[in-house]
Amino acid sequence: MSAAAGPIDAWLAELAGQRRQSAHTVAAYRRDLALLVELAGDTPLADLQTHHVRRFLAQLHGRGLSGRSLARVLSAWRGFYRWLGLRGEAAGNPVAGVRPPKSPKALPRALSPDEASALLTSTGDDALALRDQAICELFYSSGLRLAELAALDVGCLADVADGEVRVLGKRNKERIVPVGRVARAALAAWAARRGELLRADAADEPALFLGRTGSRLSPRAIQARLGRRALLLGLPTHVHPHMLRHSFASHVLQSSGDLRAVQEMLGHASIASTQVYTHLDFQHLAKVYDDAHPRARKK
Repeated sequence: MSAAAGPIDAWLAELAGQRRQSAHTVAAYRRDLALLVELAGDTPLADLQTHHVRRFLAQLHGRGLSGRSLARVLSAWRGFYRWLGLRGEAAGNPVAGVRPPKSPKALPRALSPDEASALLTSTGDDALALRDQAICELFYSSGLRLAELAALDVGCLADVADGEVRVLGKRNKERIVPVGRVARAALAAWAARRGELLRADAADEPALFLGRTGSRLSPRAIQARLGRRALLLGLPTHVHPHMLRHSFASHVLQSSGDLRAVQEMLGHASIASTQVYTHLDFQHLAKVYDDAHPRARKK
């Protein structure tokens, strides 16, 4: 076992336990630190200097890692050395001041309002079709993350009836988001048929969305169902849950212009994360111009 394994395991355990980082984040940091151990070779991590880190960064860039991926790697390394420094196990932070190469900033892909409407077309009235309809309507109505939607329990239907749903987001932060009229109707239709998928020996299953086996529908299964639905309805693009979140944010922002409200509904800790949705497509801007500018109006 590497000598670095002990400190790395201790730091990751603290992230998971005391700081409540998600399992996904901790696993990503573990992979990033494994890269550091690999690149350091026989050099103890406590002895690494800034020039070592810059060389490692160049090597990873040469392997094809993007600027965004390298930024995440550096963030993990920087946090680890900060923790070592607080424990007196490193004289300095060799990652401090090291910056990744810039990558072109890709805007999130959002469905157009017409595409979103097409995706929400009913595909049947059996229990599975009603379940999928409710899932899509809730994604688009409330901008939930995939993990948030998959974790919902049937007890949330009481809040849904009042037009809201309570979810546990990143870092166990709870928030309440509105649920629109159409989504409420879709959820009620699914709730009325949910019992058809319950097993006789698991009548107390708490999950709101069930699979064919009567157990909680997994995030991967939800993602697959959404992708198949888009293909079935002839949408010209690959549709995934986060795309519906992007669509929710973009369409609400275009209609309201209220960036703070969208930030609150999405559960973003920083307004900077929400500002990516301030982009509007040219057709929308042209329509606003044509409708509003005195010199553009038809006489």
